[in-house]
Amino acid sequence: MSYTGPEFDPPQQRRPRRGPLTVALAALVPGALLGWLVYEEVGGGGSGAEVRTASPAPASSASPLSSAPGTASSAASPGASPDASPGDDGKVSGTPSARPGGTGPLKGKVVVIDPGHNPGNFRHTAEINRQVDIGTNRKECDTTGTSTNDGYTEARFSLDVAHRLRTLLEQQGATVKLTRDGDSPAWGPCVDERARIGNTARADAAVSIHADGSAPGNRGFHVILPGSVHAGAADTRPIVGPSHDLGVRIAGNFLRETGEPPSNYLGEGTGLVTRTDLGGLNLSTVPKVFIECGNMRDSKDAALLTSGAWRQQAAQGISEGIVSFLRRS
Repeated sequence: MSYTGPEFDPPQQRRPRRGPLTVALAALVPGALLGWLVYEEVGGGGSGAEVRTASPAPASSASPLSSAPGTASSAASPGASPDASPGDDGKVSGTPSARPGGTGPLKGKVVVIDPGHNPGNFRHTAEINRQVDIGTNRKECDTTGTSTNDGYTEARFSLDVAHRLRTLLEQQGATVKLTRDGDSPAWGPCVDERARIGNTARADAAVSIHADGSAPGNRGFHVILPGSVHAGAADTRPIVGPSHDLGVRIAGNFLRETGEPPSNYLGEGTGLVTRTDLGGLNLSTVPKVFIECGNMRDSKDAALLTSGAWRQQAAQGISEGIVSFLRRS
């Protein structure tokens, strides 16, 4: 999801590699964020969460994927095909529907996963450019999303991670619903409908999965939290607190599982950003966050985002954050 310019920009020239001093300073950021997130979760930031321990962030001199726990593969191969791992985004016909959970610790909990954008949006420009009410103003129904310079689209990435995440949550007993799945619907849904799906399901948690389209050299993940909005059809005041808790837990676990650093261009190193201009958050009546898993236009992030093994780690980190949130709520 891009923040400036067209939603699907042409490939850009890559920046020269950063010098050793910049790399050394950047290595300090994940550790600082992880400590801050633990502080938040034990109550220092007012979240009131139970005490949990977290593993140190991987050092920059080692592969962030070489020792990340909880994955099917011990290392992601950046050069691997995006479809190299099982659980990728094969098309599934039919209207997205809730899949009942099992008998695990999350039995009775409902999670809505919102894979950003849709591959069909490129062929339905009139439909996705239609303006919809997001409470504070009107915006496009949806956008095309971004892609890596080699053409791996955000829509394809987000659905693959959503499938992996659904499997992990169902193994914990949760009932999981996707806002889109495979080739259904043909485009969209619109951002207001994406929020409505979570509201109608009375989700205990909702997560929208994205990857950013910022400039090369900008890298890292960030979790987008809803700001306080009370305008028109939007009233986020009841969900701001629980959404913050959900976002903090996802950010901490995502960092630990993937080794991906927090964004170096948004969030001031916290990995957390608050926004009031996103219909998917403004119109939600259930705890909801967005996660931008990395920047598709940065070569280092793109190498991770196109790796099936790394996407499994991403799903694991998001899942652990959701499970942590649901087990205390």
